[in-house]
Amino acid sequence: MINPIVTTDWLAGRLDDPRVRVLEISSELEDTTYRQGHIPGALRWFWKDLCWHATDREFVTPDMLAERLGPQGISANSTLVLYGHPVQYGTYALWSLTMAGHEDLRVLDGGRTKWIAEGRPLTTEVAEFSVADYKPKPGNTKMRLGRENLREHLGDPDRVLLDVRSPEEYSGERVMEYGTFDHGAERGGRIPGAVHLYFRELLNSDDSFKPPEQLREMLNRAGANPAQVKEIVCYCRLSHRASLAWTAMTHVLGYSDVKIYDGSWTEWGSIVGYPVEK
Repeated sequence: MINPIVTTDWLAGRLDDPRVRVLEISSELEDTTYRQGHIPGALRWFWKDLCWHATDREFVTPDMLAERLGPQGISANSTLVLYGHPVQYGTYALWSLTMAGHEDLRVLDGGRTKWIAEGRPLTTEVAEFSVADYKPKPGNTKMRLGRENLREHLGDPDRVLLDVRSPEEYSGERVMEYGTFDHGAERGGRIPGAVHLYFRELLNSDDSFKPPEQLREMLNRAGANPAQVKEIVCYCRLSHRASLAWTAMTHVLGYSDVKIYDGSWTEWGSIVGYPVEK
């Protein structure tokens, strides 16, 4: 199995490879940052437009993915390299496009931050490619959990819930990590029994993943140890940060049963009758 995490050196050596397509996945609705400079050849997507169903707050399906990527010159056999702005949007796309069935997915370790920090080239040129015939392949949603499953298994000793939000969100002081406005759920707090590890602790200052031994030690201290539980479930506010933890555990450490509760705190913290802990 191919490890999807690639280095800046790896990508720099393949920018002219016609089998490789690069996508910048952005949290910004407007493309201002992209037009100021991006990795050469990179195409830009606002995260919802790529990863979500157009109306249903569901994830992109294999057929939808074909409709979105084919016109950009991407086929089902393309090596698709994702990088985030911020970094967690790259891992979110890795997770959602894995569920949509694209097989050759890569995510750039450190994303845009590390690329720029190393002084690597940027361009303002918007790449154009000929339309490709994208034949969708079956998706795989086994790494996703819904709220009913989570509620039914609260207190299950074989499962650990890992909350990767900020300390203020975990304590219930805030429902959003930063900003003047504090919104994103009706209540503050955490899912009962959840342990905590802030997602930034998994990263170096350049947004690349810390070494495996450090990641394993931090996760073990938090209680997310696969030797002690059968299943680890991550969540945050909208599941972007959770996808970064999922990537670290699944693809850096090789843990076999890591899932994401994608509704995360935005959903759980707003449902009438669902228990909250502070």
